[in-house]
Amino acid sequence: MPNKKKILLVEDHPIFRLGLTELINQEEDFTASGSSKDVEPAIKEIEDLKPDLIIADITLKRSDGIDLVKYVKKHHKNIPVLVLSMHDEYLYAQRALQAGARGYIMKQEAMESVVTAIHHVLEGKIYLNEKVKEHILSNISNTPDVRKKTPVDRLTDRELQVFKMIGRGFSSRDIAERLFLSIKTIGTYRERIKDKLSLKHANELVRCAVHFERTGQISTWKN
Repeated sequence: MPNKKKILLVEDHPIFRLGLTELINQEEDFTASGSSKDVEPAIKEIEDLKPDLIIADITLKRSDGIDLVKYVKKHHKNIPVLVLSMHDEYLYAQRALQAGARGYIMKQEAMESVVTAIHHVLEGKIYLNEKVKEHILSNISNTPDVRKKTPVDRLTDRELQVFKMIGRGFSSRDIAERLFLSIKTIGTYRERIKDKLSLKHANELVRCAVHFERTGQISTWKN
């Protein structure tokens, strides 16, 4: 089927990946040509398959989909990436676009909208739902003011990645190994996160990170 557009799925949940594969393969002009659970094997598949589009989740088995977006933008500018995630659109959509993604879609709406999103992205357009478009345009039109940002907005992509991994139960050593960084560097990130989120102790950081990973919120646990 040489005329079909090849789509690489980077998703670590096998049931969801299977459903998405079946959905894509029902289309006359698409084929799910490969799948990976993480960034490292995905990079190899990109080189081998030369996909026309990549659909990547934010949270992967050992790493972060934003890292993959940045890699593709740097090394394969001609391959668009559509980010698919269960995470808050307002928190991650703008980060994904800034990293180089061409669209962002929530998993809750994926089965209804992913085919439309794929068509948009392959046509050179950016895909976002109307609610997120308005949010991002509002952010762009307003004068940036760090005091108006939420604490999580103040985290860099790497700090947010470390924060999420803390919430998933990874130790500093685990995080360092997965991100190919030193434990000292992870310690520096932890201190920056504590400062930006106004957390005093390591236990507060862990409790806050766990709550955030479960709910997408950072304030409720303090009440």
